[in-house]
Amino acid sequence: MSISKSQLKIITSLSQKKYRQKHKLFIAEGIKVVNELLNSSFEMDTLFAVDDFQTDISSDRIIRISETNLQKISNLKTPNKVIGIFKIPDEKPVQTNGITIALDAINDPGNLGTIIRLCDWFGISQLVCSKDTVDCYNQKVVQASMGSLTRVSIIYMDLETYLKESISPTFVADMHGSNVYETSLPKEGILIMGNEANGVSDGIKALITNKISIPRFGETQETESLNVATATAILLSEFKRNIL
Repeated sequence: MSISKSQLKIITSLSQKKYRQKHKLFIAEGIKVVNELLNSSFEMDTLFAVDDFQTDISSDRIIRISETNLQKISNLKTPNKVIGIFKIPDEKPVQTNGITIALDAINDPGNLGTIIRLCDWFGISQLVCSKDTVDCYNQKVVQASMGSLTRVSIIYMDLETYLKESISPTFVADMHGSNVYETSLPKEGILIMGNEANGVSDGIKALITNKISIPRFGETQETESLNVATATAILLSEFKRNIL
């Protein structure tokens, strides 16, 4: 079966955030990511798959297409049997318990996808993003999250307002902060991670008294900074180690 012009138009448009928001749809690609979404609370809109893709979904809900047609709608160099279009769910209310990661203007889709996976790994159920953080339904983010998108609640909001209204202890990752290995960390709180190039904005920093850093151990001490996803992994590990 071929893809209709109207289907192709919708699929192509979903590469842009404004159309994802307009249609309340996003694209997932590849067997693992699509299966994770199919087995979650996310609602499927359309599934395009080659003949040898196996799933429990009723066959009348799958549009079987050739590998050539799959290539036309794929963003991958090597398409992987299936592309799913899923409905964007409503955001869940903000929770005040446990550890929350807050992201200030994260731009790179790969970084956001990796941070979502880290939240899933460390049992962080909520990720709060500033409104200028990359869209979590960007196809590269969905791909990089490897299905963890289904297990982490992601909320976009004004970060300064969120922090001003929160009663939880807050920590910001800062190069000049206290050594995280020498800092007493709480069981509940908010950890703020900043933009890849500029770090956390001055407006956010002004609201936070607890600044923590990851010390450099290299002899030359010339490494400028850590990748934000790498830094998030190290800091989350320390938060979790303190409650074991």
